[in-house]
Amino acid sequence: MSTTPNPEDPYRNACRSEVRDGMQVDWDVPITMDDGVVLRADVFRPIGGGRHPVILSSGPYAKGLDFQEGYPSHWARLVKAAPEILEGSSNKYQNWELVDPEKWVPDGYACVRVDSRGAGRSPGVIDCWSPRETLDMKLCIEWAGEQPWSSGKVGLNGISYYAMNQWQVGALRPKHLAAMCIWEGSSDYYRELSRHGGILCGFLDGWYRRQVKSVQHGLGARGPKSKVTGEPVAGPLELSEAELEANRVDLGGEALARPLIDDYYRARMPRFEDIEVPLVSCSNWGGMGLHPRGNFEGYLRAGSSEKWLEIHGDTHFTHFYTSYGIGVQKRFFGHFLKGEDTGWAKQPRVSVNVRHPGERFELRDEQEWPLAGTRFTPFYLDPASRTLTTTRPSASTTLDYEAMGEGLTFSTPPLQAPLEITGPVAAKLWLSSRTRDADVFFVVRVYDPQGKEVTFIGANDPRVPVAIGWLRASQRKLDAGESRPWRPWHTHDEAWPLQPGVPVELDVEVWPTSIVVPVGYRLAVTVLGRDYEFDGTDASPPNGPYPMKGVGPFLHNDPVDRPPEVFGGVNTLHFDRERAPYVLLPVIGAR
Repeated sequence: MSTTPNPEDPYRNACRSEVRDGMQVDWDVPITMDDGVVLRADVFRPIGGGRHPVILSSGPYAKGLDFQEGYPSHWARLVKAAPEILEGSSNKYQNWELVDPEKWVPDGYACVRVDSRGAGRSPGVIDCWSPRETLDMKLCIEWAGEQPWSSGKVGLNGISYYAMNQWQVGALRPKHLAAMCIWEGSSDYYRELSRHGGILCGFLDGWYRRQVKSVQHGLGARGPKSKVTGEPVAGPLELSEAELEANRVDLGGEALARPLIDDYYRARMPRFEDIEVPLVSCSNWGGMGLHPRGNFEGYLRAGSSEKWLEIHGDTHFTHFYTSYGIGVQKRFFGHFLKGEDTGWAKQPRVSVNVRHPGERFELRDEQEWPLAGTRFTPFYLDPASRTLTTTRPSASTTLDYEAMGEGLTFSTPPLQAPLEITGPVAAKLWLSSRTRDADVFFVVRVYDPQGKEVTFIGANDPRVPVAIGWLRASQRKLDAGESRPWRPWHTHDEAWPLQPGVPVELDVEVWPTSIVVPVGYRLAVTVLGRDYEFDGTDASPPNGPYPMKGVGPFLHNDPVDRPPEVFGGVNTLHFDRERAPYVLLPVIGAR
């Protein structure tokens, strides 16, 4: 992998090194892949000689795109939630979902940002999370570990995309890879990104259009410019719309055309058991719709003997930049990349910010997941009283609901003692449809003593419920070996159509959550045939990229995937002595 300048390279004048803001900055450093494609990286490192541990990231969001200009609504939310971000940095080098080099280089790290193939200032075809992109990242890690300014130890860090691809590349065991900080990173391309419970999620196509196509290599002057260098963040080349389209895979189209797991999805799923390096997996309770499940599954499945799980709240990006989040990252990397005594040796294997109403969190040390002493308790849906009860009802009846309506809600009486629910959740239902299929949206909710629903700051929406699960009834087939009572595992490899009016048994996976329900409050669940909405209003800021009605961009409303004549009718819950629907809750006793 050569870094020798090519006289015909349009970047030959862009590749340069300069001292800025106390850092040596190398712009557009070439990294040649095994097939000859040259990726571009920016390197921020301490001034002068010496070898330094590397914090590397690789992704499609354009390394030259300023956070404040590329994501203004998110930057405003971040600054409001964590004004401390404005301290100790000029913030000129802030990049969406990446470390701020001004806060890492002074500690002796070299920060490497790579534009992945086809994006930003790197040519090629965009094929997100593909084996080709994963191999590129492996080669970049090995390149970084061999540079004269590198100590030979490379750590991976970043949020979302820059976390998701860590699961994949970690399994390739690149030389020089020494540690991974996987901050809010999903791992299952089908179950967590493309299709929730088999139901197409519109996020993938919308995200691709907003955040990747907008900085595709070849936009040239039609794309944004770097606030720091003045260069086009998507490269100097000007490609036609036809050329741009030919240089990218249609991710949304592929997900729509592939309702079941096939080799396309499997190629984009990590081999957790092959991961060996130390890792910390950092999750967000409010991230339902994309990331939390992957952080838990990755933590449990990774082959690493040294692995940790950390769970927090607030927006998708806030704590990555707060002193709390940076503290987690620097203790971890200081220990594994620099050999320093950072206190990480005493870090609990599981660190949980237990959630309370009002965005109050209680940090607690644990040692395993699910938490030790969890009492997985069935709360039955009582059809007569519409309550949640630990006593199994015996009534034989049915309850209908309009799939596109408000659904059916069951709640506990006002609690006489606090109730902590922390862990994975599952629901057992018996359901029939008047058509050949039905989609189930299962929502866990909390109501205050006045009957008002309590919502929380989510990763991508300011008003999310406690937890959500999804399942397409025709994809109810379970993998007996992978399934657990608290986390059913659906194969999604074949469809079992419903017979109209005939009930089927459904095991709904509800993504992990945490809530301490106070005295006088009520815990509730709702069974719907559509996406949850808080109150119908949109809480998105004026320049927000998508509506915020309770699930943010994670909507399931594609008319091709969910034709109204199939999914827009009436569904029925069935109850009798043998069929008693329930939600299995992870009840935590006093700590």
